[in-house]
Amino acid sequence: MLPLSTELLATALVAGLTGIIWIPLILNRLVEMGPWTALKNPQPDVRPEADWAYRLASAHRNALENLAVFAPLAIIVHLAQMGDALTASASLVFVASRTAHVVIYAFGIPLLRTIAFFAGFLCQAVLLLKVLGVV
Repeated sequence: MLPLSTELLATALVAGLTGIIWIPLILNRLVEMGPWTALKNPQPDVRPEADWAYRLASAHRNALENLAVFAPLAIIVHLAQMGDALTASASLVFVASRTAHVVIYAFGIPLLRTIAFFAGFLCQAVLLLKVLGVV
């Protein structure tokens, strides 16, 4: 098995994080609605009573949107063998910024949430600029 590039490892980590955000949301639904209602047909328009759960659901949607941007860029960098210290650093910072974003969003800390989001955006921009040959 070939070792993963830092860019692919970061993609896997962010995908994993995005994939587990739903767990506390489901646990909250079980508590708020009871097992039968929570586990029957989904009711996506029902707002959770807990503000943290509502914010976490928003963080999950945002994580999905950002994964859709980051993953192709990281994969292109890997496949085109463009990876270097800059793209590796940007990829690892992206993992950290997305992790921070989820936690900060769930706790409802507005300014830090924006900073974490913007840091992730800058990491995506670095990968895009690398793919375009600008950096």
